[in-house]
Amino acid sequence: MKKVITYGTFDLFHEGHRRLLERAKALGDYLIVGVTTEQYDIQRGKMNVVDSLMRRIDNVRSCGYADEIIVEDHESQKIGDVQKFNVDTFAVGSDWRGTFDYLNEYCEVVYLERTKDVSSTELRIERNRSIRLGIVGNGRIAERTISEVKFVSGITAAAVYNPRLSSATAFAERFELAAAFNQYEVFLNEVDGVYIASPHETHYEYARQALLAGKHVLCEKPMVLRENEARELFDLAQQTGLVLMEAIKTAYAPSFINLLAIAKSGRIGKIYDVEATFTKLVPSEPGAREYLPMVGGSFTELASYNLLPILKLLGTKFHDLKFDYFKDSNGVDIYTKAYFRFDDAIATVKTGIGVKSEGQLLVSGTKGYIQVKSPWWLTKTFEVCYENLENNESFSAPFPGFGMRFELADFVRNINELARRNYKLTAEESITMASIMEQFLQERKGES
Repeated sequence: MKKVITYGTFDLFHEGHRRLLERAKALGDYLIVGVTTEQYDIQRGKMNVVDSLMRRIDNVRSCGYADEIIVEDHESQKIGDVQKFNVDTFAVGSDWRGTFDYLNEYCEVVYLERTKDVSSTELRIERNRSIRLGIVGNGRIAERTISEVKFVSGITAAAVYNPRLSSATAFAERFELAAAFNQYEVFLNEVDGVYIASPHETHYEYARQALLAGKHVLCEKPMVLRENEARELFDLAQQTGLVLMEAIKTAYAPSFINLLAIAKSGRIGKIYDVEATFTKLVPSEPGAREYLPMVGGSFTELASYNLLPILKLLGTKFHDLKFDYFKDSNGVDIYTKAYFRFDDAIATVKTGIGVKSEGQLLVSGTKGYIQVKSPWWLTKTFEVCYENLENNESFSAPFPGFGMRFELADFVRNINELARRNYKLTAEESITMASIMEQFLQERKGES
């Protein structure tokens, strides 16, 4: 008897799950299906699991392909199961290609092609229909985000748009998307929401068209570069009841959210200063978005992250803002410092694409300070420090993968829970960020 084993969450059991189990069963005579526990799903960063473990097991059993069902509750279980059950073949969806190659030492590993172009009626057997997400743009950030979608229940990457059809088609084939488009209106008809990862200057028009077409929008930072554009988009989203979110992944990280709670609780006393730094060395190559003359530069590229803790901890009502920067021959800032003055606090932002500095976040208070070491924007751990070092405390929380799965999970939750929408990054904060970007670009242009 040839035994096959596969694993999965199998949340909101749909036609794609059924087909995968059907093909896995066809690989042998006896199919063992491992269904993950809620605790293990959280540990591995699987977001928004809706169905209980028992319901998911019942759905797998009801499909008729599983000869035996087991529960998976820890990361290292697969090798033990393969040996325990004398498994010949391990099967899993092709979106995990390469991840489980280590099992080749113990059995055959087969990556089954993902089910494409499943109709919306097939995608969910009941309750929450999976949100069909369309990807706008197919650069590095889009690639990272689409790799995170599989960890979030209730959303499926369905299509990609790029003005160059050949580029969109290549992306769709690489990530096994059902469709690729170079006509934006046609693309919008095939999705429920869009993730915009195109160049900065195109965000406003893509987001505006999507909202007017009744589509929810998750837009990469900076969402827009002008205050009036940000206000228009959020007003439009409010009028139509649609979700509009700016994709600054740090805002959704569990450890960063915990940091904000501790800082605001008074544990370090009254906060007088916030310093945030994000630099990376980017080669000045032709066509590099970081060096585009009009909208490129270190501040537009990186400052959204640094502005986040300042606005979250000190608010949006600063009364003085000034910039110092160094520019390259094209007029693009390669290193910038921004200084904020509030009624009773100050803040500093440092960004760089041609100058390197320590990328830490420091929040200073009357009783102590909070330090997040580089790279602070991927907040996993932070330390609360006091005059007496023996009282120092360390905190940590998972921030798996590239970190986008938390913002995707919030995107899904806000779409599905109209009456309980709660935005980690508020409209006022995003609008303020856009106004700061606009002020900086105007000043930089004026000195060109």
